[in-house]
Amino acid sequence: MARTPSKTSAGILLVRGVRGRPEFLLAHPGGPFFVRKDDGAWTIPKGLVEPGEELLAAACREFCEETTQQCPPGPFEPLGSVRQAGGKIVHAWAVIGDCDPAGCKSNLFEVEWPPRSGRKQAFPELDRFEFFAPADALRKLIPAQAEFIHRALQWIEQRA
Repeated sequence: MARTPSKTSAGILLVRGVRGRPEFLLAHPGGPFFVRKDDGAWTIPKGLVEPGEELLAAACREFCEETTQQCPPGPFEPLGSVRQAGGKIVHAWAVIGDCDPAGCKSNLFEVEWPPRSGRKQAFPELDRFEFFAPADALRKLIPAQAEFIHRALQWIEQRA
């Protein structure tokens, strides 16, 4: 019997400069566990889908919550889904738009830090945002999410 993933996320892959030199907005996870991780650690802005919530609506909501930027109005290109190493299913949509990555600011989460210290510290869920060219985006992304770049590039080619 197939295992049902305990968590489903949805996200937006923001694409700018589509003609000839596309770039993709990615986010670096915040907190002490990712401070020294770079290649293979970045993600698209995404988050958990609430029970009964439409996937695209969740992706747009999460984009706004994760970046403090408005989600572009579309049209949205479905990029399908991927299963990450931990079993989480991530659904994504590409959309053409732009933003200033320096103006993006993520939600905070609390964690006991240092471990077993009894002290809680707040960290941003995502601590950096940056646009990357395709080759760099493929290197930076969590391996499973790199498939979204391949699919988005196919979509961009079909638009040309």
